[in-house]
Amino acid sequence: MAALVGTTAAEADLFLGPINTTLEKYQINTPQRAAHFLAQIGHESAGLDYVREIASGAAYEGRTDLGNTQKGDGVRFRGRGLIQITGRANYYALSRAFGVDFVANPLLLEQPLYAALSAGWYWNSRSLNEMADGNFFLTITKRINGGRNGYADREARFLRAAKALGVKLA
Repeated sequence: MAALVGTTAAEADLFLGPINTTLEKYQINTPQRAAHFLAQIGHESAGLDYVREIASGAAYEGRTDLGNTQKGDGVRFRGRGLIQITGRANYYALSRAFGVDFVANPLLLEQPLYAALSAGWYWNSRSLNEMADGNFFLTITKRINGGRNGYADREARFLRAAKALGVKLA
């Protein structure tokens, strides 16, 4: 079902299986849900180019709201995965959910399967299927990024994915 626009064929091949696994696991199983999900991961990963945040993560140092309480946590737990899971607390929650120690092994989130599954986990933990069903694009964007960052790119990606997947838009 996955059809991510704005990426290379090699990147699409690398992520096709993991994204399809994620869509199934987290019931992102309608064209509209998939279009929303693909738009968001497309933006967050710059078209599957990045599974690790470009910035060093130093800006997250000492951010207790992210669980970054130990020296070096900002860099160690910078954004990873297709939705850029950030902070010790999120890495810990993801570790508990998957039974994989991402706190001890943060680089695992850069592997295609975990990069995709972590995005699905985050999506599911924020009840974004329901938001996608209602076509609440701004709400989805805010729940993923905290604001309107990259809104125009996310919207353009959504419109391309929606068209490719046959979503009827009002």
